[in-house]
Amino acid sequence: MKLWGVIAGLSAAAIWGGMYAVSKVVLDAVPAFLLLSIRLLLGAAVLAAVLARTGGPTLKLAQARGIVAIGLLGMGVSVGLQFVGTSLSTAANASLVTSASPAFLLLFGALILRERITSRRLAALVLASLGVLAVIDPRLARFDPSMFRGNVALLGAAVTWGLYSVLVKRVSAVASTTEISLLASLGGLALSLPLAAVEVSSRPTVAITPGLVVGVLYLGVVSTAVAMYLWNKSLALLETGVVSLLFFAQPVVGAGLGAFVLGERLTASFWLGAALIGAGLILSIVPAKASVGPVATVPAEEG
Repeated sequence: MKLWGVIAGLSAAAIWGGMYAVSKVVLDAVPAFLLLSIRLLLGAAVLAAVLARTGGPTLKLAQARGIVAIGLLGMGVSVGLQFVGTSLSTAANASLVTSASPAFLLLFGALILRERITSRRLAALVLASLGVLAVIDPRLARFDPSMFRGNVALLGAAVTWGLYSVLVKRVSAVASTTEISLLASLGGLALSLPLAAVEVSSRPTVAITPGLVVGVLYLGVVSTAVAMYLWNKSLALLETGVVSLLFFAQPVVGAGLGAFVLGERLTASFWLGAALIGAGLILSIVPAKASVGPVATVPAEEG
């Protein structure tokens, strides 16, 4: 089960890391919150079909409302803040600031779920964070006053994603991953649909091309329904301290695919960063060996 949780979390992070190239092309034609709404609608449709084939909903109305609220926080507020922050800041800043999400995931896991923050887990987080810095190259980030509002929004995205992930883990004890993912999508739509309506009213329509349709379908089905299910499944199977490190696969996959598509050579810092992230993940997953010493014998008392 633990191995499946690691595979699920890594797969979700890899999908999200590789979706930016597709998002960049689609966002040139479709406004951000309209695209998010379409993604969530497509994802919800796929998840609803899967849920219907696997027994249907099982939660009470109050429980369902709670998960919808969690989805509003994660798929609405967090993703929305990331869109706003990236538009007011830079892509390099977005990659750097939102990479703080694992730290907040670890913190909220301790505060809400009472998970222990061990020295081993902290060391793993430091190793992986150093790896992300090597992959992203923080020298490209800008922190001048003109970027302040955007950077604050990006930090808000990192905080809320960490909180969302921990809350998903908590409710996974009473609901299936498919049902949680579906309700979370509906929660995100509660925020994205009104903002999408505002965007559409102030922006001209665009021509619908086959490439645009394929890109939207990929983002809705693979990057939303599949990746969200995998991330939530990972949270259900693993402690948040381990899942937080799986998030670091995003920049590695993103940079690797970017280099592959553009034909660029990956630098030594990329490989160093990937190695550090891998080392952090291994340190977090592999249990520490118990020290084995000589066993003392206690003479039996004479009775």
